[in-house]
Amino acid sequence: MLILTTEFTTNIEKYLSLVNHEEIIITKNGMGIAKLTSLKEDDKVETIKSFFGSLSNDISLEQSKEERLKKYELID
Repeated sequence: MLILTTEFTTNIEKYLSLVNHEEIIITKNGMGIAKLTSLKEDDKVETIKSFFGSLSNDISLEQSKEERLKKYELID
C-alpha cells in the first residue's frame, strides 16, 4: 500500500493496525521515504542480533549511555 506522509500522520492509528496485514510505503513528493512493516517475533530476534558489535570495543555501555543522554540535555 502506498500512502502520502500527510495521510500517514493524519491517520497513524489506522496504519499501525493495517501494518499487521500488509506492508505500507510512505511517500513524499512522489518518492518513497519509509517502509512500515510488521515486526514478527522472529524479526525481533534478528533485529536485536544485528545490533551486536555496533559499539566499538573501546567504549563501555555506561559511557555510551552517557553520550546518548548528553544529546538531550537542555542548553541554558
